[in-house]
Amino acid sequence: MGVRRHSKHTAVDHIWKEVVGIVQSRIYRLLEERVRADMGYFRTRGIMGEMNVLEWLEATEEKFPHKLAVNDGKLCLTYRELLEWSKRIGSSISESVVPGRPVMVLMEKSSLTLAVMFGVVYAGCFYVNVHHGQPTERIHKILEVLNPSAVVAGEEKVDLFKTAGYKGGVFTVKSLIHKQIEKERLQKIREKSKETDLLYGMFTSGSTGTPKGIVVSHKSTMQFISHFTDLFAISEKDSIGNQAPFDFDVSVKDIYSAIRTGATLILIPGELFATPPRLLDYLCDNQVTTLIWAVSALCLISALKGLDYRKPDMVKKVMFSGEVMPVKQLQIWKKALPKASFVNLYGPTEITCNCTYYQIRQDFQEGEKIPIGTPFPGRKVFLLDERKQEILMPGKTGEICVAGESLSEGYYRDPKLTGEKFISYPISGTKEQRTYRTGDMGYYGRDGNLYFAGRRDFQIKHMGHRIELEEIEGALSGVEGVASVCCIYDRECHRIVAFYAGDTVPQEIRRNLKKKIPVYMIPNKIVQVERMPMNKNGKIDRNYLMRKTGGS
Repeated sequence: MGVRRHSKHTAVDHIWKEVVGIVQSRIYRLLEERVRADMGYFRTRGIMGEMNVLEWLEATEEKFPHKLAVNDGKLCLTYRELLEWSKRIGSSISESVVPGRPVMVLMEKSSLTLAVMFGVVYAGCFYVNVHHGQPTERIHKILEVLNPSAVVAGEEKVDLFKTAGYKGGVFTVKSLIHKQIEKERLQKIREKSKETDLLYGMFTSGSTGTPKGIVVSHKSTMQFISHFTDLFAISEKDSIGNQAPFDFDVSVKDIYSAIRTGATLILIPGELFATPPRLLDYLCDNQVTTLIWAVSALCLISALKGLDYRKPDMVKKVMFSGEVMPVKQLQIWKKALPKASFVNLYGPTEITCNCTYYQIRQDFQEGEKIPIGTPFPGRKVFLLDERKQEILMPGKTGEICVAGESLSEGYYRDPKLTGEKFISYPISGTKEQRTYRTGDMGYYGRDGNLYFAGRRDFQIKHMGHRIELEEIEGALSGVEGVASVCCIYDRECHRIVAFYAGDTVPQEIRRNLKKKIPVYMIPNKIVQVERMPMNKNGKIDRNYLMRKTGGS
């Protein structure tokens, strides 16, 4: 009897276990689906590690839907409007592109341009801004390197791509903006995204005459901007005055600092920099609190005595990079804004914006050098000598190298150059790490800070732009009547000087160069010589020409 009862209970238990197992299995599946959904939910709200800059945009829109996101002086967009327009544009672009491919954006800097950039990202691609004022010849070269999946251009530039023989889709904003948001398509694209996906590309001058396309991932951008906004306490209370064009990496700090924190992005029209009083009125009227500018832009205001006209008293943070800040100009700014913090930033585009910073807390005197400071969190910055040995001794000059977080992915479709510039190096004798050799020289001061000591090669920083002198020489050589050329950068006068031998005149050369290279690359001075001086190795004697300019 007892055995039968036991058998009956065992059978019931067995059936019960099966039922429980089925129910549990279904519950587990439901839980698993919920967890997957929650992971996406939490990622978009910054609760888990973010994978895509769109998660920042969506989280900020949810928190500050009606807050002003961007103002270009003509069009203002709230965060909700920016998000909706970006999704509309992304839905339209996604119909004719392959995710992961580049999309060129050839538009004037504006609120709409920003929506186009995020629209490209919603379509699963990465954007490459090219300044709308670039010469046609240079745009053609960039097209050859990039081979973009599509192009978004101002209406006046559409014919340019047809004449260039470009076979892909060419869109205008008007053709993209009225598309209905395709939620399912955008979601499917998003589900396949990875933190290592490319976010943007930027072209800099190339020594062979072909521009170089540097590409940066979502992960690298988000790592850097997270540190940047935390270190300098950028928040939703800030209004960031954007000076840099969108094809210049200084703008990355402006755009993504705003998107991460909910700050307002104030786009400053380029023409205002020709008239400092109008520029200062614009800053004051828009209550700008944060300037992340190229040194030359700040110096333009101070050197022309703009701060005597009006002081932008709302500005609390001034960060500068691109060139060495003249102490005299820094003193003028500090005197005008005694309550503001000033930060010297350093770093090339290849490492995602900046790798070192120095918060200025003292008054520097004429002749003193301003340090480039110490590494950002997650960065490793060190010096190598000519034998690739690490330098630790203060005062000894070496090449500045960068490892750790936020390195770019290298040069688009140029593995050879990427391999030359991005090396593996065992820092301090540890495991080898991917390292970028900047080509910049530096040394450690006895105060422990890093100091900039010039370029290792002929690449220069001029008007906030990185320029290869060889590219200018290549353009000069193509001018009829020019036999030989050499370009020198006069660091004392901050000008590019071109020497040439030939039977044409400087005015004709300048006219020709305007068709070939950007305005900021055209030499400030063009000098005709009877013949080029040669050194004992049979090469052009650059040192002799440098002495002729008065530079060092």
